[in-house]
Amino acid sequence: MTNLQSLKVAYIGGGSKGWAINLMNDLALESRISGTVALYDINYDAAQRNAQIGNRISKHEKAKSNWKYEAVTTMEEALTGSDFVIISILPGTFEEMASDVHTPEKYEVYQSVGDTVGPGGLVRALRTIPMFVEMAESIKKYAPEAWVINYTNPMSLCTRTLYEVFPEIKAFGCCHEVFETQNLLAEVVKEFLNKEVQNRTDIKVNVLGINHFTWINQASYQNIDIMPYYKQFVEKYEETGFEKEEGEWKKSVFSSCNKVKFDLFKKYGLIAAAGDRHLAEFMPPTYLKNPETVAYWKFHLTHVDFRKKDSIEKVNHNQALIQGKEELNLTQSSEEGVNIILALLGIEDLVTNVNYPNKGQIEGLPLGTIVETNALFKKDSVQPVFAGKLPLDIHNMVSRHVINQESILKASLTKDKQLAFNTFVNEPLLSSVSREDAEKLFNEMLENTKNYLTGWAI
Repeated sequence: MTNLQSLKVAYIGGGSKGWAINLMNDLALESRISGTVALYDINYDAAQRNAQIGNRISKHEKAKSNWKYEAVTTMEEALTGSDFVIISILPGTFEEMASDVHTPEKYEVYQSVGDTVGPGGLVRALRTIPMFVEMAESIKKYAPEAWVINYTNPMSLCTRTLYEVFPEIKAFGCCHEVFETQNLLAEVVKEFLNKEVQNRTDIKVNVLGINHFTWINQASYQNIDIMPYYKQFVEKYEETGFEKEEGEWKKSVFSSCNKVKFDLFKKYGLIAAAGDRHLAEFMPPTYLKNPETVAYWKFHLTHVDFRKKDSIEKVNHNQALIQGKEELNLTQSSEEGVNIILALLGIEDLVTNVNYPNKGQIEGLPLGTIVETNALFKKDSVQPVFAGKLPLDIHNMVSRHVINQESILKASLTKDKQLAFNTFVNEPLLSSVSREDAEKLFNEMLENTKNYLTGWAI
């Protein structure tokens, strides 16, 4: 029987500059489990810094548990004896990311994120899949019984790779995009039912689709169907968009006014359950034609220069925490990783959205591909909830991306450049680019990430 006070968590990507602190805070504020977190990162110094921060958090007066953080030098050391494995990495550097996001702009192809689909998402996948092959092989060798929680994008392909290499792995992907849609639906309840929703989980939704292109076809609050009210909400705010405070969306590159989400509802009749920045990239360049179009739809292009600046600020902040120049602020994050761990340990069952191999929970999509639906987490078990099937028009769009993901996985594993390119040109965002220009773009992007493509003819 697992000792709840001596758990071991392996954190691959444990030098994370931001997300790691959220996990550390959540663990510290949960009294029912304790143990050790082994932080592994190719940047060992970053992992060491996080170990210092984590151990400070454990000593905080508000901490309810006692976790020990230690930086380790090998994946083997991190994984051996682990009960849980968390994967949260940046595949490559900001230079490769800049190529993913901005090189296509030479051909007037704009991406708001560039980490999941589109030209940037697929090239990022080619860079990331070999890393996940290595991780899957290591997990199979050193921690075959551990539960594996992936937070890395492209979420679907990363999780799919783990299963391709190690079919018996106990892995799934977690994403918070649906949470924000539940929060939006809470605003619908407030406006049309005059009720304050205490917790977003009180909004019950049926989730079906793939990561960042997830849809909701049922939504209720206290057994009241809120889909008709959402329709009224969209009709009211489709032109202006919705935000709690006017102009709030301009303050952060991660914010939007939900206009893309509303437009998709008007066109297809289901709630698109991801942020506008992600949703826009799954479509032809309707919302991403140019920066002016993006501004009209009230979301943002996330320039990599912003990410570089943000990274520096986080490093400085973390250094100040280590030196005691800034106070630790223990607050609960909106992530559900710790709640999922509790459920898998048998402490408290949980139903939430998850990225998991399709075992029939979505009708019509290929079995084994990674889909996003609700699932019941309980002791040593993930049971995906049967979500039904998507309407044919949405199914057609989702299927295209599923097949592209399967194709890019095969291309990566076999180093098949022609298959990779043919998949690349099948991306909707490249629909207005000639095949000749697409090939030039593809070759330039591969050249910019060639250090991660061992064995490719580039």
